[in-house]
Amino acid sequence: MPAPDPSDLRDRDLRDRFAATLLAVRGEGPPDPYVYADDLLARWAEPQRRYHTTAHLLAVLDHIDTLAEYADDPDVVRLAAWFHDAVYRPDRSENEERSARLAERALSEAGLSDTRTREVARLVRLTTTHAAAPGDRDGAVLCDADLAILASAQDAYAAYQSAVREEYGFVPDAEFRAGRAAVLEQLLALPGLFRTPHAVREWEHRARHNLTTELDALRA
Repeated sequence: MPAPDPSDLRDRDLRDRFAATLLAVRGEGPPDPYVYADDLLARWAEPQRRYHTTAHLLAVLDHIDTLAEYADDPDVVRLAAWFHDAVYRPDRSENEERSARLAERALSEAGLSDTRTREVARLVRLTTTHAAAPGDRDGAVLCDADLAILASAQDAYAAYQSAVREEYGFVPDAEFRAGRAAVLEQLLALPGLFRTPHAVREWEHRARHNLTTELDALRA
């Protein structure tokens, strides 16, 4: 018997995680949460993606689990993670807004309350800037989980850089380097990349080191 495909196992685990999260937030009953899980997983597996894939989704969900104690409503944050890059085209600038609108339509249809649906959409839109306001505990957790890749070990960060470049393969090299450098400069100018105590303690220093190293290479 052939060994199971790791990607199939990952997708099955993700389907179950989405269903469990949706049911925990809205309660039992129709419609079937797996219908929405399958639609989202199909979106996350689109061919134009190299970094914004199901692997990124899984990583963000795992980081949310790590940071869950800092959230007011961790399951709503998890739903926001599912939707935050559900619409993704690297050649467009309105991905977060379109993802938020998808969340509003899908979660309303799936039986989530209006209040929680609005909160999921708000969190999705927040990933445009990752600028969670002071006291926005759920926003801080989602943004920190999404940016945790910046604090990766050297090999993982190099793979992240490569995947991002592949997603923007249609952009000429000089233009990409200038745009990427501008993004890194904006991040490094922030007083802090992370907001939750765990992320500040465990990820801030490594993330700044990685960003500085990449920026130096782009300027060389």
